[in-house]
Amino acid sequence: MSKIIVGRKKEKRILSQSLKSHRSELIAVYGRRRIGKTYLIREFYKDNMIFRFTGLQSGTRADQIENFMIKLNEVSYEFRKESPSTWLEALHLLKIYLSRIDESKEKKVIFIDEFPWVDSHKSKFLPAFENFWNDYCTTRDDLIVVVCGSAASYIIKNIIRNKGGLYNRITRKIKLEPFNLSETEDFFKYKKIRMKRIEILKIYLALGGVPEYLEYIEPGDSSVTAINRICFETNAQLKNEFNIVFKSLFDKGEYHEKIIQTLAAGKNKGMLRDEIIKEMKVQSGGEFSNRMDELIQSGFIQKYDSYWDNRKSTLYRISDEFCLFYLQFMTKYKNASWEHLFNKQEYKIWCGYSFETVCLKHIKEIKVALLCDQIPSKNYSWSNNKAQIDIVIDRDDDTINLCELKFYNDEFTIDEAYYKKLLNKATQFQEATQSRKSINTVIITTMGVKSNENSRAILSNEITIDSLYAR
Repeated sequence: MSKIIVGRKKEKRILSQSLKSHRSELIAVYGRRRIGKTYLIREFYKDNMIFRFTGLQSGTRADQIENFMIKLNEVSYEFRKESPSTWLEALHLLKIYLSRIDESKEKKVIFIDEFPWVDSHKSKFLPAFENFWNDYCTTRDDLIVVVCGSAASYIIKNIIRNKGGLYNRITRKIKLEPFNLSETEDFFKYKKIRMKRIEILKIYLALGGVPEYLEYIEPGDSSVTAINRICFETNAQLKNEFNIVFKSLFDKGEYHEKIIQTLAAGKNKGMLRDEIIKEMKVQSGGEFSNRMDELIQSGFIQKYDSYWDNRKSTLYRISDEFCLFYLQFMTKYKNASWEHLFNKQEYKIWCGYSFETVCLKHIKEIKVALLCDQIPSKNYSWSNNKAQIDIVIDRDDDTINLCELKFYNDEFTIDEAYYKKLLNKATQFQEATQSRKSINTVIITTMGVKSNENSRAILSNEITIDSLYAR
């Protein structure tokens, strides 16, 4: 590996294990656009890569095969006069190329990137690939075939859950997620960017942990100057990103985009399935269910449990920070400067909601801070008509943590009014659920809580954003 791969500890461990296995490996890698899938596979397997091929977006079968042959001729001149017309013929030539390479203990990697683009309508690529794997690759012990794609729903349905020739053939799978806060901090350190954690968090609230977006941050940036340059200036790198991302991932990107827009305009706590359908004015059926599932699998929407008093419901909310930021600010203030917008009350309110999304993604780190990460527990939100609790951690050790989330640019002070508000939340939860567990109030803030009589009386634990950066 010639370049540093920041973070990705779990993924690197999986890939490392594949190099040591006793059999050939078929690995499926998926995740949203610009998340770093290609970089991870290319750089980790750089010394073992013997063939790499990337599909063409919107390419015909003839285009894809021509592109495939160009790549094959780059590694072997013997096929320069070949002109296969089908994928069975093309992959047969790849078999011939591989057969020229003697088997050995050292693994050899074949990387097919943007696999869903290759398997275009009537291309017959998938059955040909199934034959390639079953008829040839499984007869050797030294191959690693990596299939990769941004269309997560395709990879899951046609590769991981394949009911045909690839049924139960995947040996390892990786869903590549956005960087968490600690990985984002490590990435900035790698880029020689010195930035306080509160500033990193403000960038994360707007851009999320998408590595390609974070590449645009420069040394000397503040969160304000970075967001302004990347999102609001005339030639801003992400100015048209929202319009591109769904079209590049999904066949019917307009439908997915409409779901996201509906959620962005809905309740901050999230929306019920029936509420989304009603707002969109669409039928509740297969198409809606499939599009929702694709957005969830691709990391744009989060599904989580919520309890209204003691009645369970499933809520949906946008989990992609950039999509939410785009719809909240970039569409509304197209010709504005972020240097004039970031002080608006609207932004401060939005920060609170986005901070809740970030905390939900870092629930493991929160549990570590509470010393309960090894204790089985359930997470959900709770509300009635008198109180709302952002995160409830219901633990098997007869303890419940009621987590209050507060994004604030300074130490937060719990005054008498806020003390009574927190006390009411605990009381309402206790009375509604009739739980016999110990109920503790936890506050998660950006800069900490100022110690006073109220904080000491109501809080069992205080967590700052430093805990969210835990490694």
